[in-house]
Amino acid sequence: MEETELTSSSRFKRICVFCGSQSGRKSSYQDAAVQLGKELVERRIDLVYGGGSVGLMGLVSQAVHDGGRHVLGVIPRTLMPIELTGETVGEVKTVSNMHQRKAEMARKADAFIALPGGYGTLEELLEVITWAQLGIHHKPVGLLNVEGYYNSLLSFIDKAVDEGFISPAARRIIVSAPTPKQLVRQLEEYVPEYDEVTSKLLWENQ
Repeated sequence: MEETELTSSSRFKRICVFCGSQSGRKSSYQDAAVQLGKELVERRIDLVYGGGSVGLMGLVSQAVHDGGRHVLGVIPRTLMPIELTGETVGEVKTVSNMHQRKAEMARKADAFIALPGGYGTLEELLEVITWAQLGIHHKPVGLLNVEGYYNSLLSFIDKAVDEGFISPAARRIIVSAPTPKQLVRQLEEYVPEYDEVTSKLLWENQ
């Protein structure tokens, strides 16, 4: 009974998912996107994402929508002809540029998860990590490290810690797990750390 109650609710109302507009060469990436969508549904979490209906974006959004949760896609007008192919699900909010897209997704979300993806996914991921480092937000950031997709990125970040460019506390901003269920559980347990510098910063959008 306790396990059922644990998996049917969440402290998060909505999670922002960053992921590729491609599906990737391995079916495990596609499976993970669908599983993540189902995990959000099981925990009664809504989705905000980049608004595309192709690739992993389409799979995760369709899974959440099929499960009866709200889906909010945020997309710049100029990208709509490229990314929005097929039947778009849920609510679509158009914005004028990429900066507005990222700010809107971040504002609407209680946590962030990155599925496998390319330049765009990495750029969005690293920005919200940097915002957490600077104290702009205190929301958990998770990597769905499907079959070790992000191992080389995590190794690079560990190297940056070793070389003194990233603090150990900032390294702990990134929560990583191989499966959606494990990742969401770890995000639920995440407690942000504060240091003397970031705790004194004041940001207009906090």
